[in-house]
Amino acid sequence: MEQLRKIPSKLSECFSVFLKEVWREAHKKMLNGDILGPGEMMNLYFSSITINCLAESVFRFSINVDKFSALMLDEMVKRRIFCFSEDDFKHFILSQWEVLPCVIRRFLGASLEVDEIFASFMQCLCFKDFFPSVLSSTLQGLTSCLPIDSDEIDIVNFLKEARNKLGCPLINEQDIRVLRTDNQLKQEVRFFQENVESCCIKAPQILCVDDILKCQEAYNEGYTIALRGMEFRFERISLIADGLASIFGQPSAGANMYLTPPNSQGLSCHYDDHCVFVCQVFGSKQWKIFSQPNMQLPRLYDPCNIQNDEGVDNSSANCYHFLLNQGDVLYIPRGFAHEAWTNTTDGSAGFSLHLTLGIEVEPPFEWEGFMHVALFCWNHTQHQHNLSLKSLSGILDVMSVKLLHIVIGLIGDSDPTFRKACLVAAASAQKDTNSWLNLCQKTIFSNLIDKISIESRFSEALKCVEVAIHKNEDPFERIRWLRNLEQERESVEECDWDEDIFPLYVENKEKAERVLMEVKSKFCSEVSYEDVSVEYKKLHEKYNKVRKQYMNGMLSLHDV
Repeated sequence: MEQLRKIPSKLSECFSVFLKEVWREAHKKMLNGDILGPGEMMNLYFSSITINCLAESVFRFSINVDKFSALMLDEMVKRRIFCFSEDDFKHFILSQWEVLPCVIRRFLGASLEVDEIFASFMQCLCFKDFFPSVLSSTLQGLTSCLPIDSDEIDIVNFLKEARNKLGCPLINEQDIRVLRTDNQLKQEVRFFQENVESCCIKAPQILCVDDILKCQEAYNEGYTIALRGMEFRFERISLIADGLASIFGQPSAGANMYLTPPNSQGLSCHYDDHCVFVCQVFGSKQWKIFSQPNMQLPRLYDPCNIQNDEGVDNSSANCYHFLLNQGDVLYIPRGFAHEAWTNTTDGSAGFSLHLTLGIEVEPPFEWEGFMHVALFCWNHTQHQHNLSLKSLSGILDVMSVKLLHIVIGLIGDSDPTFRKACLVAAASAQKDTNSWLNLCQKTIFSNLIDKISIESRFSEALKCVEVAIHKNEDPFERIRWLRNLEQERESVEECDWDEDIFPLYVENKEKAERVLMEVKSKFCSEVSYEDVSVEYKKLHEKYNKVRKQYMNGMLSLHDV
C-alpha cells in the first residue's frame, strides 16, 4: 500500500482511470454470466486476470483519494437534517438524543446549498416518476459491500480476507433485502428464498441479472426493496454519512435505502441497536413508534428480534404517530420499536423512498469505552519502570488494574449512561474546548468517575474471570480493541491470568481486594479528562481512517 503512494500522482490517476474502464466491462460481463468460471463461487475470470484481482486493484488505487471536501460535511449536513440553529441542536442533544423520538419538519426557506444535498442523489437515480421503472438498471450497477470487522484498523487485513470475494455482485440479505410484512400474520415474507446447502448451512445467494430483473416484479407485487451500504455506493450519500458521523463523534455512519410500493409495509415491527435519522426523500410514509420498555439502551450487535410484538406496548397512549412527507426527518433512538407503511389515502404518490442514516456506536466509542481508555492511559503513566511479576505485590498491582477493567464492564452492563454515545470526538467539541458540548462531556466524565469510585464489585468481577477461565475463554475479549491504542506496550501490560497467577490471586483474596480499592481510588483521583481525550481522539482517528479507505475503495467499484 505504501508503494502505491510513491507512484507519481498523474501516472497513478491515469492507471486508475484505465483500471476502472476495464472494471466496467468486466462488471457487465460478470452480471450476464459471460465470465463465470466453474468451481468456486467467485472463480470469475476476465482475460487472464481474475475478477477479484481486478476489483482489488481498483480498490487499492482509490483508498487514499480524498473524496471528503470541506465544502459540506458536518455544518451543512447539520443544517439540512436538523434545519435549525445551534441552540436548537443543543436542545436536541440534551433532551432528545438517545432519549426520545422526534420529527423535524422540512422548512420552506431552505437554501439551495442545503437543498442540493439530496438533489444530486435523486438525479442519479433518474428520480421521481421514472425511478421505480428503472430500479433494475440501478441495481445492476451495484457491487457487494463485504463486511469489515468492527475493530479493524488496517485496510490491508480486510483486503487479505476479502480478496477472493471482492467485486462480487449483490448478495441477498447482506446487501439487499426484498421483503414485505404480512398484515395478518405480522411476519416478514422474503421474495427470494435463501439457499440452504445439504449441511443446513446457508450459502450466500449472489444475485444474477435474472434475479435483479425480478426485483422490479417483486416491487410491483408489494415488496419493499431495502438496500444496505448506500454510503459505499453513492458519493453524495458518503458525504452525508461522513458529515453525520462527525457531528456525533463516531468514526463512521451508515446509510440504507428503502423503496416501498403503495399500500405496503416492508419491515415488520422491530427496534434497532443504533440511532437512526429517517430522511424522507420522496413520497410519504406513516410511522408508528412504541415507547421504550426500559431505560437500558441496546448495544451494537445485541439481538433485536421482536416475536409477536413481545415486549411492545401497543396502547395508543404509549405510541408516537408521525406522517413523514418529502423533506421531513424522523429521529428514532436505539431501542424504540417501530414500523412504517405507505398508503394512498393521504393524497401522496403512493410509493415512498427514504434513506435511513444510522449512528452505530462501536464499543470503544460508548462512554464505557472512554472509561476503559481512561484506565489504560492512566495505568500507562504509572509504569515508568517494570513491575516484577515474581513478587506477590507486583502480581496484585498488575492484576488489580485488569480486574478494574472488568469492574467497569460490570457497571456498564447496568448503568444506562455507560452505554450512551461518547461525543468527545464530535466536530463541534473539537473546534472549541470551551463549547457547551465539550463542557457537557467533561461533566459526564466526572459523574462516571464518581460512580466507579463508589462501586466495589470485587467478588462479582473475580467470579467473571473465574467463569471465563473455566470455559477456556479470554475474560478480556470484550476490550480487545484496547490493543489498537498502541502497537507496542510495556510487557507488564501483556500479562494474563493463567493457571499459576489466578490461584495465587484468589489465595490472597482479602489483600487483592484492598489493592484493587487502592488502585481504583488512585485512578479516580489522578486521571485527567484532557489527557484521556487526546488518546481517545487518536483511537477515533485510526478507526475513521480505515473506514474512509474502505468507503473510497467501495465507491470506486461502484463508478460503473
